[in-house]
Amino acid sequence: MVLGSRGRGFTSAVFGPVARLFVRLGISPDAVTIAGTVATSATALILFPQGYLVVGALVVGVIVLTDSIDGLMARQIGRTSQFGAYLDSTMDRISDSAIFAGLILYFVNAPDGDWRMPGIIAALACLILGSLVSYARARAEGLDFTAKVGLAERADRLIVALVATLAVGLGAPIAVLVLALCLLALASLYTVGQRTATVYRQADARDTAQRDTAGRDGGGSQA
Repeated sequence: MVLGSRGRGFTSAVFGPVARLFVRLGISPDAVTIAGTVATSATALILFPQGYLVVGALVVGVIVLTDSIDGLMARQIGRTSQFGAYLDSTMDRISDSAIFAGLILYFVNAPDGDWRMPGIIAALACLILGSLVSYARARAEGLDFTAKVGLAERADRLIVALVATLAVGLGAPIAVLVLALCLLALASLYTVGQRTATVYRQADARDTAQRDTAGRDGGGSQA
């Protein structure tokens, strides 16, 4: 992540003690993952549609900041697993979808009718394209490629969306949130393009190497 990777040391220092406390209490990392998803989804889907943008953004922001606790716990007890990574990734998709769905519902009920439809479209685009960004990386890794590149990774998308939401809740024009979501949607689309181009180059190089190997083997057998 553009912002996420830079903040990894910070989150480890801040939330390491919390992770150690949960481990001593016998709490499972998977339970923390699921609880965080439920809390994020409930907060976004209940508070945002009702217009409680400040409280909603702050609560979701705090929960998102603690997202690394489950990973820290798993490493401390030596229980990192493929299922844990799968669960964490899946729960992230649910949380992200709930956040943008909550914003869609906020715009449906928005008092400023002029920005209602643009806001709905922008938030919906962020929901769809954000999922596509994550799918592009997951699919690439499933084919044994790497696609950990991009302008708008998960941490970046959430920070932009939550900061803009908080700003509107504090009195900024609703246009600020709409504009931020539009820019976020474009950045997500660009990230999908970046990842597609990255995988294309890797696939082309792999195909070329395989053709060269097949050509050498064929030439040797004919000789």
